[in-house]
Amino acid sequence: MKQFKYTVRDKEGLTKEGLVESASTQSASKTLHERGYFVVDIKENKQGMGDIKFFGKPSLSDVANFTRQLATMINSGLPLTDSLIILQKQTEKEQFQEIIGQLAEDIQGGGTFAEALDKHDGIFSLAYVNIVRAGESSGTLDTVLGNLADTLEKDREFQSKIKGAFVYPTIILTAMMLVAAIILIFVVPKLTDLYTDLDIALPLPTRIMIGMSDFLGTFWWLIIILIVVGNIGLRRYKKTPQGSLVLDKIALKIPIMGKLNRDTSLTELTRTMGALSAAGVPILEAMKIAGSVATNAVHRQAISKAQTLVEKGTPLSKALAQDKVFPPILPQMVSVGEETGKMDEVLNKVSHFYELEVEHQVKNLTTALEPIIMIVLGVMVALLVISIILPIYGITQAF
Repeated sequence: MKQFKYTVRDKEGLTKEGLVESASTQSASKTLHERGYFVVDIKENKQGMGDIKFFGKPSLSDVANFTRQLATMINSGLPLTDSLIILQKQTEKEQFQEIIGQLAEDIQGGGTFAEALDKHDGIFSLAYVNIVRAGESSGTLDTVLGNLADTLEKDREFQSKIKGAFVYPTIILTAMMLVAAIILIFVVPKLTDLYTDLDIALPLPTRIMIGMSDFLGTFWWLIIILIVVGNIGLRRYKKTPQGSLVLDKIALKIPIMGKLNRDTSLTELTRTMGALSAAGVPILEAMKIAGSVATNAVHRQAISKAQTLVEKGTPLSKALAQDKVFPPILPQMVSVGEETGKMDEVLNKVSHFYELEVEHQVKNLTTALEPIIMIVLGVMVALLVISIILPIYGITQAF
């Protein structure tokens, strides 16, 4: 992602400057227009990007820790600006130090905390900014920041569990492919020379292995190009609205992984809506923001349709029930929240339910993957051994 420096005017005609991260100038301008700004000037901030050190960008963990510490300081009676200055000194990452310093300067200059955060949308999400804005408006910034820190910590732990569960299978599969490639590229050609010198009829498994080795040895460059080009093309296609929707629809239909993808996306969606609702953000605004954080484009499209229905007066539960993308439990629980007036609590419970579902699925998947990987590895080794041993056995039989 590139960083762009912009100058904009808001609806009241006030000029604002800041930084925004995006893939291109056009997409950065579109993002600013969606926020209600009129773009006066926008250009790539090459100098700013050059100052960012490797691993310098704040992570989700950094933002969660920052939010928790800030909530604690404000709750203790420390002014917001003083709290930010203290946190700036305590932060180890240089880029995050600069960002926190800019937040303090903007607030000292008369801006609100939400407006200051909005200039760093690459670090602080739209949901984060709107929750803070709601907290400032209601005078409960310390409480809102505490709840926001809880949400970020849950999100961090949730993502960590998912990533951690796939580390072992990924390492094993990568090792398997590397070993197979080494054998096909370095070992098999030497055996091929031996079999050629002996001028013997080779069995089918051996001929297949030699063919794979010849192809890999001759066209290895083509394979690398196809992988790189295919990966870049797929990523670019996924960034388009149509491509993202098509690929995510396919992802939802994949056995086992499809349900995992769906529940992960719904976890993020309901958790964000719950946090926004608890902060007092209006339901339509909450739907718009939460829809943008859903990891699956199908859910983003579905929540957008539901938002249109809610704008026309349809209850949220009925709007969600009209789309088969959402499991029945979601509109049913939302209906309970509408009747009791405790929408934030209900959405948090739904989020927790889907989080437990994802954890259970990931645990079962990783448990099942271990024997599957061992079986596949055993079959690969057996095929390689058979391909190598059969010609040798044929030679001994000939003599």
